[in-house]
Amino acid sequence: MRSSNIGGQAVLEGIMMKHEDEYAVAVRRPDGEIVVKKDEYRGVAGFKPLTKIPFIRGVFNFIDSMVLGIQTLTYSAEFYEDEEEGKKEDTAKRAQKKEDSKGTEKLIMAGTVLFSVAAAVAIFMVLPYFLSSLLKPVISSYTWRTVIEGFMRIGIFIAYVLLISRMEDIQRTFMYHGAEHKCINCIEHGLPLTVDNVRISSRQHKRCGTSFLFFVLAIGIILLLFIRVESPVMRVAVRIALLPVIAGVSYEVLKLAGRSENPVVNLFSKPGLAVQKLTTKEPDDSMIEVAIQAVEAVFDWRAYEAENFGDTGNL
Repeated sequence: MRSSNIGGQAVLEGIMMKHEDEYAVAVRRPDGEIVVKKDEYRGVAGFKPLTKIPFIRGVFNFIDSMVLGIQTLTYSAEFYEDEEEGKKEDTAKRAQKKEDSKGTEKLIMAGTVLFSVAAAVAIFMVLPYFLSSLLKPVISSYTWRTVIEGFMRIGIFIAYVLLISRMEDIQRTFMYHGAEHKCINCIEHGLPLTVDNVRISSRQHKRCGTSFLFFVLAIGIILLLFIRVESPVMRVAVRIALLPVIAGVSYEVLKLAGRSENPVVNLFSKPGLAVQKLTTKEPDDSMIEVAIQAVEAVFDWRAYEAENFGDTGNL
């Protein structure tokens, strides 16, 4: 396997694929047509080198993935909002309406990102700490309570995934997530990007955002064992303050996992890959077709495979 540095995300009835500064969103409209939008995303960091510095770049890349993810998810939802509301506006009117609402959309986007981060911190960092604190009369060791707190985080995360996976729209999104992974695995194993080859490729990938979140939860346990404060308020503050550090370390581990077949790295990647069995499902061929179009809009997979695997004669 050779890393292609292409990544993506499932959206509503579609796929977003990103390579370097370019990204493409492919969406299958209600009438069956596949629409592909290609654009550039420069990131939230005004100073580009910040996204290249190890352990610092992970924080900016995480924020960028959230912003771009919400942006492309909103874009894909527009096709189905129009269908459900039975809008008859012509293309020009719709484009003008969208142009007029750009300022509002940016505010909503910023608010959504801030709310998502705050909710994640409250649910996955603060709540487990308070729950583990209730065990103090039974378990006096702070070390053991911290370990239990970490496993509570992982348990809450898995329970959350299981809960949302019961929704029909989420199930289809998980199928598109599987199509995204299968396309990248197909390319990175030197196979021509066809529906048949994508179908037989794995739906698990070591560079997945699911694995990143698992690394965040696991590495958080380790770091918190070494940083101790007595005040409950300071313990909460430390957990929040450490998040950028945890995200930075987790991103470097994820990058290493994506380009290494070292047995130790593979072993550390296995829990994240196991959780991906919950967040990805086997896609149908129509979903694979959407994913292939998203890839081809931003990435020359033929040149990549010729360079890394040689001219096999069937590209």
